[in-house]
Amino acid sequence: MASLTYDLTLAGLSVGAAAALTGIGLIVTYRATGVLNFAHGAVAMVCAYLLRQCVTVWGWPLWLGALVTLGLVAPGIGLALERFVFRPLAVVGGDPARTLVASIGVFVLLVGGAALVWGTGARADAPTLVPGDPWGQLASVAALAVAVWAVTRWTRLGDELRAVVDDRRLAVLTGIDADRVAAAGWAFGTFTAGLTGVLLAPYVRLDPYGLPLLVMEVVAVAVAARMRSLPVAVAVALAVGVAQSQLTRLHPSGWAAPLLQAVGANLFVVALLVAALVMPGIGGRTGLPRTVTAPVPAPPGAWLVAVVLFLLPLGLAGSDLHTAVQVPALAVILLSLVVVTGRGGQISLGQAAYAGLGALFTALLAAGRFPVLPRLPLLAALVVAVLLVAPLGVLTGRPAISRHGLALALATFAVGVGVSRFVFDQPYATSGLTIGRPAGFEGDRAFYVLELVLLTGALPAVAALRRGRTGRALAALRDDEAGAAAAGVPVPAMKLGAFVTGAALAALGGGLLAMGVRAFDASAFDPVRGLLWFAAVVVLGADSLLGALAAAALLVGLDAGTKGGVAAALIGVLAVLVGRFPAGPYEALRAGVARMRRPRRVTLTPRGAALRAVLGGGAGASDLRTKTTRTKTTRTDTAVGTRAPGAAAGPVPALGPAPAPAPAPAPAEGSGVLEARHLTVTYGGYAALSDVSLRAEPGSVTAVVGPNGAGKSTLFHCLAGTLRPGAGRVVFGGRDITRLPAHARARLGVAMTFQQLAVFPSLTVGDNVRVGAEQGRVRDANATARVLALLGLGGSGPTTDLPTGTLRRVELGRALAGAPRVLLLDEPAAGLDAAEVAALARVLRALAADGTALLVVEHDLDLVAGLADTVHVMAAGRIVSSGPAGEVLGDAAART
Repeated sequence: MASLTYDLTLAGLSVGAAAALTGIGLIVTYRATGVLNFAHGAVAMVCAYLLRQCVTVWGWPLWLGALVTLGLVAPGIGLALERFVFRPLAVVGGDPARTLVASIGVFVLLVGGAALVWGTGARADAPTLVPGDPWGQLASVAALAVAVWAVTRWTRLGDELRAVVDDRRLAVLTGIDADRVAAAGWAFGTFTAGLTGVLLAPYVRLDPYGLPLLVMEVVAVAVAARMRSLPVAVAVALAVGVAQSQLTRLHPSGWAAPLLQAVGANLFVVALLVAALVMPGIGGRTGLPRTVTAPVPAPPGAWLVAVVLFLLPLGLAGSDLHTAVQVPALAVILLSLVVVTGRGGQISLGQAAYAGLGALFTALLAAGRFPVLPRLPLLAALVVAVLLVAPLGVLTGRPAISRHGLALALATFAVGVGVSRFVFDQPYATSGLTIGRPAGFEGDRAFYVLELVLLTGALPAVAALRRGRTGRALAALRDDEAGAAAAGVPVPAMKLGAFVTGAALAALGGGLLAMGVRAFDASAFDPVRGLLWFAAVVVLGADSLLGALAAAALLVGLDAGTKGGVAAALIGVLAVLVGRFPAGPYEALRAGVARMRRPRRVTLTPRGAALRAVLGGGAGASDLRTKTTRTKTTRTDTAVGTRAPGAAAGPVPALGPAPAPAPAPAPAEGSGVLEARHLTVTYGGYAALSDVSLRAEPGSVTAVVGPNGAGKSTLFHCLAGTLRPGAGRVVFGGRDITRLPAHARARLGVAMTFQQLAVFPSLTVGDNVRVGAEQGRVRDANATARVLALLGLGGSGPTTDLPTGTLRRVELGRALAGAPRVLLLDEPAAGLDAAEVAALARVLRALAADGTALLVVEHDLDLVAGLADTVHVMAAGRIVSSGPAGEVLGDAAART
């Protein structure tokens, strides 16, 4: 027994050492660049294949093959990725969501390229670089960890690394070569990836899909270490490796035995689920970048072409139609990503799991093997499967409520991996399972017609999510989640709804896909497929119905008509280029053609102009008359104040002639009072707020001033509902609202605007305001028009490229459209010129006179002096002075 324990421990240490290498590489890359390298596993796979090619195929000595693979190729891949993929992204702003898409694109590209070069079959002849004894691997891990620790603590490169991690732009301003630091991080990260692949290849199946996924499963060790601590990552990796190895000696019995055995054999997947779903998320609060989700105009006649192409297979027969039946089914699956990603702006890497569950449940229900439920006809089984899978969308929707960007990507990826490992790969769920086609639709042509009917029903349903109140709420959620919550959009419910709807569509498509090929194929729904589908939808138009149809046709057509891996490689290339062409390939092509067609201006020399006047018979005089006429017209337009339809006006005029919003019914006594009672907020022992109390009363303007770091914004976020205090209460109208989120407070009548503008770029000015009118305390069909007139805004124009002053008015208009009782304004004068500040003051005074309670956090003491009734001065998290503006502003000025 002792010998068995020892042997299993050694085996576990060997696996844990490889996992620790992965954790070290991921952490170093993340700390140097801020990118979680989803392509880490694909780089490991490519390096393992390359070493096998050098040694087994070409007959090189092992040491030479290892030197070329690990010393040149692996770090070279990292340098190439940094220079050509991620550096352009850093230059344009380093959007974490866009770098995530690019990282997934690299993964898909390398997997597709490997399948093209080496085929999709498994290889069992990978050379062994380090013997099976784990001590050599442990020594390698220890040496790398110590080296990284020494470099980061005791060298100039380590100092530069920490500076770049803290603030890349500030580091550049201090003279640090951030590109060199990032290149070093990428080179080291891909070296560890290559070493991991080389060490694992002799003991696992070497294939383009299995090894990358196996490596990515152990990302749990880096997440458990919060992407920072190398000792924690190494310890977790070794502990999970040993525990997984020891669990193989257990042989449970009973109905749960297969599941328990699966858990014991996939403990790293369990760790990934725990790290991604239970532990606090990592990364910033980012969804997909709007530029890759906003709708792009479809080419003229595109829908006609799509209809013709989808009807064309009805004239085919035999194997051609057998392949074509997969396209509508996959299109339905990809429409689920349009809902979740394009409409809701949420990153979802686990849609393949829901599609697979739809296929599996349909097969089980049709075979009478689903617990409790009887055997059903295939069409009824498909409907019931969709109904069963849809609620499971909460598995990813629930984490999405509190997770964003990278953390949400990990959560959805973990769900996909967990379902694949614990359901699809287990014989207890799929052994002996077959599936046919519904009665009357057994033939390829008849079944294809059925798919087209269901796809035709799904398309308008998804299109409807772009229109109306729900469409505007989803667009607001996608563009700016904080702004959507401030407008009253129920963000948690909208996210859950998007994921549940997406799960239902994916299940429908998965069931159709399984019936189309007459089999449940677990490999068709593995997590790598999920990454490929996500990348395809994003690069071809995440918010485009045509993009989903094109992606489905492209993926199926290329896989069927060319060598395996071409589709993945093409999608990978497009995803990698997302930094250079953020609006997608079609928009980039359209813009390029437009530039080529744009006529070039030719400037004549004075002699050429004179000659043209002579030859043209007085053309110069005619041109002069035309210019004069245009100048007069322009002056006349300026005098009467006309502007292009939908354009935003200049500074807001005096409020006298402008219609004011209709006052809401008079509230009961005290119902409009917002109070902070003894609020305390601490961060790591530092008190951002300490026993802060204040009141904002109807008809008055309360201002909070103080130096940077005084706690003003923390107080604002506690009142707004975007931050929960550690102690104390927030009371509105006598009701404790401390635990209410921002959208619930907005619907009670507590509206807000932010220091960082929170507008919705994909909506027009009018629709921005309309979101507030539809989601706020009072829903008034005429509120949008009144607010637009009050603030001098044109409703039909887009919000993109508007000046800051106009955008401030758009945000204020959205807050006012819901008829709030309390208006919270965080530095509303930021970025405004003197005329705009004066206009803003007139609007705010009018609102206070109308009975609204205003609380303003502001640095502009002149604005505060002319506006506020009561001023609170904050310093070091406390209110140090309170009273009328005239009495306290002198002290406030001294403190700021």
